[in-house]
Amino acid sequence: MNAVKSNERTVPKFDSSSVKITKEEGLILYEDMVLGRFFEDKCAEMYYRGRMFGFVHLYNGQEAISTGVIKSLRQGYDYVSSTYRDHVHALSTGVPAREVMAELFGKSTGCSKGRGGSMHLFSAEHKLLGGYAFIGEGIPVALGAGFTSKYRRDALGYQDSDHVSVSFFGDGTSNNGQFFECLNMAALWKLPVIFVVENNKWAIGMAHERSTSQPEIYKKASVFGMEGVEVDGMDVLAVREAAQKAIARARAGEGPTLIECLTYRFRGHSLADPDELRDQEEKEFWAQRDPLKMFTKFMLERGLATEAELTAVDKKIQDVINEAVEFAEKSPEPSPDELYRFVFAEDE
Repeated sequence: MNAVKSNERTVPKFDSSSVKITKEEGLILYEDMVLGRFFEDKCAEMYYRGRMFGFVHLYNGQEAISTGVIKSLRQGYDYVSSTYRDHVHALSTGVPAREVMAELFGKSTGCSKGRGGSMHLFSAEHKLLGGYAFIGEGIPVALGAGFTSKYRRDALGYQDSDHVSVSFFGDGTSNNGQFFECLNMAALWKLPVIFVVENNKWAIGMAHERSTSQPEIYKKASVFGMEGVEVDGMDVLAVREAAQKAIARARAGEGPTLIECLTYRFRGHSLADPDELRDQEEKEFWAQRDPLKMFTKFMLERGLATEAELTAVDKKIQDVINEAVEFAEKSPEPSPDELYRFVFAEDE
């Protein structure tokens, strides 16, 4: 069978033998995934050392999705709407690691000026529309960005307006009202929006198969006459190919796409979660499919990089992470005098 089994569901097997990718492209993907993994590991360290507070939800295990989708977009041009698990999405859009780390430390040098913390990262410069604490909140925001792009082109005549908007969310959100309402509107108006479901099998402590009458989320797209695809969310090349096709369709005016990425988070729901509900066998199955290990193997077997080159990337990223922590620790707290600043938009 051309698939791998994951308990109740098979993960589609992606044939990477036909993938055409340059060394430069491969190293970009590898470096971005390493950045995400190392950053999250450092966040866990800082949290348990009492240097970081509040709710912190890590992305370990899901890096192939952020990298595969966001690195296929035009950086600083297309829009990304995230969730409360938003650190790595921010990094993939190009937000500097030091600004993300400073935000998690609640410092004024953070990308949200210390007002957002872990769940509310934002960067106008990088077209990051925000992280959202409540599930489904980011979907209408991404829809609005997609509508803006289409309206500027069709109604205002700006033919160069072909921005694509991507909304990331989890499997639990696919049972939420905003999901259905926004898919309907996006399909009706052929908006350039890509809906990316990061199906990591667990909505906090609720197993996905127990919470929905249709566990194959990508099939819900058919109700709206929308393209729906299922991909191996642990394989960055599979995610990248699906994203590139969806982006091309969106720019061509062919409407939205729903991409369901089958993945798994290697840590608990948040750093406050002891992670005692998930079966050990399930964890071990997905650990064997670590996206970083899979792509490292691909790069080496294809001759796109040597072990020494990948090790050099690892060291480079570790230096970036260490510098980010140092920057965050030395940065000032937000001034009490600016308590009401950023509540309303300011003149340039």
